[in-house]
Amino acid sequence: MLPTLKQYFGYDKLRPAQEPVISNVLAGKDTLAIMPTGGGKSMCYQLPSLILPGLTVVISPLIALMHDQVQSLTKNGITAAYINSSQSTEEQDQVWNRLKDIKQKGHTRDEGDLKMIYTSPERLLANDKYFLNYLTGLPISLVAIDEAHCVSSWGHDFRPEYSQLSILKELFPSTPIIALTATADQLTRKDILEKLRLTNPKTFISSFDRPNIHYRVETKADPYEQLIDFIRSWPDQAGIVYCLSRKSTEEVAAKLSKLGIKAKPYHANLDKSAKEKNFSDFMDDKIQVICATIAFGMGIDKPNVRFVAHWNLPKNIESYYQETGRAGRDGLPSEAMLIYNPSDAFTLRKFIDGDNNTGTNAQLFRAVQHDKLDRLLEFCQTGHCRRRILLQYFQEKIASDCNNCDCCDNPRLKIEGTVIAQKIMSAIYRTGQRFGISYIGDILLGIVNERTQKYGHTALPTFGIGKDQDKDTWLFYMNQLIDLGIIDIKYDGFIKTLGLNETSMNVLSGNKPVELIQYKPKEEKTRVKRAKVTNDLSESDTELFERLRGLRTVIARREKVPPFVVFGDQTLQFIARLRPKNMFEFANISGVGRVKLQKYGREFLEVI
Repeated sequence: MLPTLKQYFGYDKLRPAQEPVISNVLAGKDTLAIMPTGGGKSMCYQLPSLILPGLTVVISPLIALMHDQVQSLTKNGITAAYINSSQSTEEQDQVWNRLKDIKQKGHTRDEGDLKMIYTSPERLLANDKYFLNYLTGLPISLVAIDEAHCVSSWGHDFRPEYSQLSILKELFPSTPIIALTATADQLTRKDILEKLRLTNPKTFISSFDRPNIHYRVETKADPYEQLIDFIRSWPDQAGIVYCLSRKSTEEVAAKLSKLGIKAKPYHANLDKSAKEKNFSDFMDDKIQVICATIAFGMGIDKPNVRFVAHWNLPKNIESYYQETGRAGRDGLPSEAMLIYNPSDAFTLRKFIDGDNNTGTNAQLFRAVQHDKLDRLLEFCQTGHCRRRILLQYFQEKIASDCNNCDCCDNPRLKIEGTVIAQKIMSAIYRTGQRFGISYIGDILLGIVNERTQKYGHTALPTFGIGKDQDKDTWLFYMNQLIDLGIIDIKYDGFIKTLGLNETSMNVLSGNKPVELIQYKPKEEKTRVKRAKVTNDLSESDTELFERLRGLRTVIARREKVPPFVVFGDQTLQFIARLRPKNMFEFANISGVGRVKLQKYGREFLEVI
């Protein structure tokens, strides 16, 4: 496994989370891998494809991503191709001829035969499943389903065609299937496994933490000034600005261009030539910023994106996490900023309520989507470590605050909140964990009304124990406890209720103290200081790194590929630090494989 990894990808070892996933795949078992963007998901099927004897089929919803991955694989000496709607008839025929060649040979393989074929679920299922049925006659060793959250209607980016992929297990019963996604909560994970009908699947969940990303949230005051200030803090570095509408992408790109920042829009309504040019200009570092709608921005697979900005509120934390995950995929310091207007939530709620879903779970689905938006708003308004809140949402705990977000840079006043938490949890427990946040507030305040009388809760010892605070204060503290994972949100039908967990019991018993942000009504919003996000290169190493980037740009334009396809920023930083003196030392740089060593080694050594 490791010799193949070094030969084709230039790495001496796998990341800790990759090895068990790849071993499971090579053992012929079905797999669900939940790994963060930039966590090396693609390696979990690319490396097995080189070791397994037959063809690997990769199903992806993103056409641009297929193109970029195939381009990178080809540069590494790996035979890969794709079939999708972006190709001409002639280009598609060339791929079909390669597939026909494999079919004629049966299980006999030559070195130049295709190892990987990428396609979309729409293409796979089109024309009465012609492509899919054709694949059944080929020696398929592995099927990989990328962005697998699209299978689930509970996921944040459901696509109906993905739900039809259950047929894969029927057609390829003995072929291992690996489903991969960066974002899936418990409900979505369960749905993915059921919809794909995987056989005794093993689920691997990596840490969701992206420690190299600095998180920052601001409400809109002077939004263009805020955005410009943010972009100019990353001079000559690539970034994405996500916008809610196609119109916004054009307006923001035009404004940035007027202010001297090279920016272009990217959305579905652009004509094909403009769309392709804007995309390639960004990938080739000819422009600094791409202003994209969510659907198109997710197709950008560029490892050296240094910053991501949200011009509008995303629809939930899963979307926010995946979209900010476009930054820093090479592991180098990066930043994500969300500039939002609270009124954005009104627009998003209209989208949720306007959904045409009339199925059995339609009402529950809308309730869950509203709740997910509520959780995102709480994340935006929190004073706690943003990384802690983000990871807790995915049921992951961290030992300490991150010191790499705006809340850690500018800590708000915290109070000893154990007694407050115990009062809230006592009210939840004594009412049977069957009621929502507003009703628990009524219990704490001792409000006598039809509901509290109907359920006999006016006689509870916790009834009225919170009269020293108003309802807004109690709601503020309850939302913090939810964000911190100290109490849970559950669903009774489509009614959201509060429940207790193991952490709750530790707090109730006095074994775990709680710190809470102090409530301040109608806090005045102020601009806060920013921590500088930096790399750890010395001044001389930075100078060499910039010269290496310059050479990379020259080579990329000569070969008509994006610069990162030559070498990623992280590999260039390793070169700048280690300063190899010969081809042997250059070969030992992480990210330098056999093919790239022969193609580019001598040119880079001349610059060093």
